[in-house]
Amino acid sequence: MKYLWSAIVVALLFMVTSCDSGVKSTRGFSLPQGDVELGKATFLKYQCLTCHVMEGVEQDDIVKHNNISVKLGGKTATVKTYAELVTSVINPSHKLITRYPIGMIQEDGKSKMRIYNDEMTVTELINIVEFLQSKYELVPYRRTSYQYYDMGQIN
Repeated sequence: MKYLWSAIVVALLFMVTSCDSGVKSTRGFSLPQGDVELGKATFLKYQCLTCHVMEGVEQDDIVKHNNISVKLGGKTATVKTYAELVTSVINPSHKLITRYPIGMIQEDGKSKMRIYNDEMTVTELINIVEFLQSKYELVPYRRTSYQYYDMGQIN
C-alpha cells in the first residue's frame, strides 16, 4: 500500500509540473503591482456597476442592467488569485459562475460581460485587478464539529 501511495504522489507531481512547460506555459508570467485607488477609478470608468454590485462602491450616473446583478468582493472561503481575476476580466467566458441563473450571466454558453480587451489599457487592467483583489476577504475554512462522534469506535 505504501508503494501505491508513493506512485500516486509521483504521478500527480509529474502531471502538475508537466502542465507548466511548453510555449503555452504561464510560468514566469506576472504583472506589476497595481494601485487600488486607480483600479477603483477604472472600475467606475468602465461602469462595471451596471451589471455588478460591490459593497461600499456606488456610482450615481449609471443605468443598472435590468436583470444582471453579479456580486463581486466580500467574504470567500477560497483565494481569488491575481491570475483568476485577470482571466475573468480579459476572458469572462473562461469560467462561468454557477451561483446565478444561466440566463442572467450567459447567452449561448458565453458570458454576457462585455469584452474590454480592445479598450482597456494594460495599466488599467493591472489596477482594476488590484482593486478587485482588495475587495475579497478570505475567511478560514470552518471545520465541522462532531460532538457526538467517538474516535475510540473506529476500527
